[in-house]
Amino acid sequence: MLSSGEMMEPAFLRARRPEHKQQRRETILAAARSLGERHRVRNVSLGDIAAEVGLAKSNVLRYFETREEVYLYLTAEGWREWVQAVHAGLDEGPATPAEVAECLARTLSERPLFCDLLGQAPANLEHNVSPEGVREFKLVALECVDDLARLIAAVLPGCGITAGREIVAGVALLGAGLWPIANPPAALAVLYKTDPALAAACVEFVPTLQRLVRVVTEGICGPGRPKTKGR
Repeated sequence: MLSSGEMMEPAFLRARRPEHKQQRRETILAAARSLGERHRVRNVSLGDIAAEVGLAKSNVLRYFETREEVYLYLTAEGWREWVQAVHAGLDEGPATPAEVAECLARTLSERPLFCDLLGQAPANLEHNVSPEGVREFKLVALECVDDLARLIAAVLPGCGITAGREIVAGVALLGAGLWPIANPPAALAVLYKTDPALAAACVEFVPTLQRLVRVVTEGICGPGRPKTKGR
């Protein structure tokens, strides 16, 4: 009996039209997204992605140069989706620092794969992609940060774009850093549950993120914060 990869391979090789190639890319991205959500990004290999869509690895490489490029693309996608969600929550404006913090933390925590990817991108995803691929990702991320910074400056009286960028950067760093701590490997999770002395090492992601994002937002643009030129 042929493996799924061997059975699917001819169909993928015949995808010559641009729309068909884009469809193949979307299929690969969907598989990588699903695997990342189920198993964590760091545990997913190119072979896993290929098997999920019934392809040989060589055929996946027709559409993406590396496994890291696949997930870097999904990170950029995550940035865009987060921006849309924050706009949906804040576009009515104006808002208080606490309301801005709540929206940023809530919309980020609703995107666990993006939180995982935020930590993985600088740690390894950017290290095995062509310079042009990294450049494209960075441009998307920076555009999204600026978009959110402008939104925060618009809805939060007294908060400028520079301060908005600092808030967005702080929230992204908190999400990236807290996610692996709050979601440890299975063996470590069992250890935390069975050893009370270690329980505090595993934080609850959503409430911890919400508290710290509020501290960052109010610290940068709160009522008692001295205003600095350019903020």
